Amino acid sequence: MNAAGKHSSGSGAGRRKAPPPGKDAADVKVVCRNRRARERYTVERTFEAGIELLGTEVKALRDGEADIADAYAVLQDGQVVLLNFHIAPYKSGGYVNHAPRRPRRLLLHRREIKRLIGRVAERGNTLIPLTVYFKKGWAKVELALAKGKATIDRREEIRKRDVEREERQGGRR
Repeated sequence: MNAAGKHSSGSGAGRRKAPPPGKDAADVKVVCRNRRARERYTVERTFEAGIELLGTEVKALRDGEADIADAYAVLQDGQVVLLNFHIAPYKSGGYVNHAPRRPRRLLLHRREIKRLIGRVAERGNTLIPLTVYFKKGWAKVELALAKGKATIDRREEIRKRDVEREERQGGRR
């Protein structure tokens, strides 16, 4: 019943409320980033994938207990699997805790997986995670199809950065 003593007609009942001001419906909370990925690899394309996790893994991720520095993804039996992704054991997990570096399945559409199969087979291409985050409450990973950079390329980039930095600082002095 509403304030006038009448039952609501049902219009609007069950509708979702608008998010409070300052909160976006697609609120994204970044858990960890692979900072060295863009230094070591040339990123060709990025994908957003869900991660199949256990309960204690989700709780540990929400606490920010994760590391993707050494992680990479491979194609196994028509599925994309994330390897070497470290999620620390949940502090209050007890005996039901997960293995920290277990393989975790990534959730992609079948057409995306088929597209990746051909691209990863090319020489030098690999799948690396760039960012792990929560989007609308779901754990996601930004996955990149990348090609490894040669040491010479990395050194050149560092030199260019140093020269640009010196030019900026030289103008101030």
